[in-house]
Order: sequence, then structure tokens, then C-alpha cells
Amino acid sequence: MAVIITLLLVLIIASIFVGNFFYNLAINPNSSKKMIFSNDGLSHHELTPEEEWLEKSSKFEEVFATSFDDLKLHGYQVLNKDTHKWAVTVHGYMADAFSLSTKAFHYYNEGYNVLAMDLRGHGKSKGNYIGMGYHDAKDLIKWLEYIISKDKEAEILIHGVSMGAATVMIASSLDNLPQNVKVIIEDCGYTTALEQFKYQLKKLFNMPSFPILNIANLMVKIKSGYFLNDASPIEAVKEAKVPIMFIHGDDDKFVPFYMLDELYEACSSEKQKLVIHGASHAHSEDENPEKYWKEVDAFINKYI
Repeated sequence: MAVIITLLLVLIIASIFVGNFFYNLAINPNSSKKMIFSNDGLSHHELTPEEEWLEKSSKFEEVFATSFDDLKLHGYQVLNKDTHKWAVTVHGYMADAFSLSTKAFHYYNEGYNVLAMDLRGHGKSKGNYIGMGYHDAKDLIKWLEYIISKDKEAEILIHGVSMGAATVMIASSLDNLPQNVKVIIEDCGYTTALEQFKYQLKKLFNMPSFPILNIANLMVKIKSGYFLNDASPIEAVKEAKVPIMFIHGDDDKFVPFYMLDELYEACSSEKQKLVIHGASHAHSEDENPEKYWKEVDAFINKYI
């Protein structure tokens, strides 16, 4: 009996250790992510003026919203003259609003008002965990309500990249998604947070998901209030209320390329698919900007 009790205690302690390790690795925004990004296939380069536009622009105004759980959310707003067109940009994992400056720059030049949001736990937004798109989608609704409070005639497009793409896909099916939202662009989003972590666990550690992710999943629920399988864009797009364009680079080694077709096939709303050959994760625009924006703009212009 003593041996059994000792083994159970060792198992419990080991489970807590493993759960905490993976929680901190993946969900705690204040922990190092070098292990995750060490072999991600992302390319890096010197920033262009367009990539620095939002950060260096004298035109932006810092704006704030309050999340459903009373966090202070932060964003940047750049207004155009005499327009009801709005573009909301939603960045990815461990990035911030500035990371989508080229998207903001493009939409501003196309005559849109731009709102670039910092996700919870990122940039200047409050929060001590990463939402993986689940709670972030609820936060996005608060930003949409903010826009409509300023402009009741707003016609809104939402453009999300990576975890931001997961956010906008999850938002696509929410009951309180405003009718002002006319179109969604998702760029290199994952099917579910759980499947994304399974992929990364295999890639980084060559380890099976059971029981590690089961333990980590419970830890996420305890510490952050959601299960990883709650963050499920693929389930959301089955009930999508607005048209969605799905974009993915076929050289994506971070969010696997095969997830594009799974998401596209699941989507029940009007949709279009765009594959950028040779593009790594979140770099489809960089790889082929002419094709990227020609097809994105054409899709958006059907609805706005």
C-alpha cells in the first residue's frame, strides 16, 4: 500500500510539473518562447517603411476598450476622412498591433479607417495569459462595439493573421457578431489550438500528445478559464455568418499547410481560398504582395 501511495504521489507531482512546464511554455505571455520559435521556418528581414508605418505614424490615436472580464484592452486607431469603411487588424501569437502595419497601411491607403488591436496579454493590453483565439474573439466583439458606437453606419472587414486568424474565425459564428461586419480575411490560422499544440509537441519534442497535452489542457482551464479545445476555429466556421477568405503559404512550417483545406471545407458561408507558393508562416504578403492584395481586395470589394 505504501508503494502504491508513493507512486501516486510521484505521478501527481510529475503531472503538475509537466502541466506547469507546458502552460508556461505555451500560454504564459511572460515566459520565453525561444524554444517554440527556434525552428519555425519563419523568415526575417529588415523592416520596410510600410512595416513601420503604424508605429511611426503621427496619425494614430491610442484607443481602449474593456474586455468581457474587465481587462483594459489597447489598440491604435487611424481615421480617414468621410468614410464608413473600417478595417480591423488582429495580430498573431506573441506579436502586437505593429506587426500588421503593412495590412493597416494598405487598408488606410484604400480609404479605410483602421483599428489595430493588441490582443490580451500582448502589446499594451492587459492580461496574464494567451487566449489562443477563444477569449480573444470575445474581446474582438468589444472592439467592434466600440467602432459602431462611433459610427453606426460602419462597414467592417476583419483581417487576422495566425492566432489572429483563429480569433476572427471564432468570432465569425458568435451570436453577438454585429451585422456591420461584412467580410473576414483569415491568414494562416489553425484548425484548433489543441491540434496546433499536438503538431508543435511532435515537432519540437517528438512526443505523443497523451498524456502531456491532457494535463496541460487541464492546467490551461484552471489558470486561464478555457480548454484548448474550446479554441476551435474549425467548429466556428461551420456556423460562420459572413464571407471568409482563407489564405495560407504552402511552405508554412509553424501552422501546417494541410489545415487550410480542413478549414475551407468546413466553412458554411461564402468563401474563397488563396495559396501563396513558397510562403512561410505569416509571410504570404511578403512572398507575393501583388497576388496577395489583388485577390484580397477583389474578395473584399464583393461585400464592401
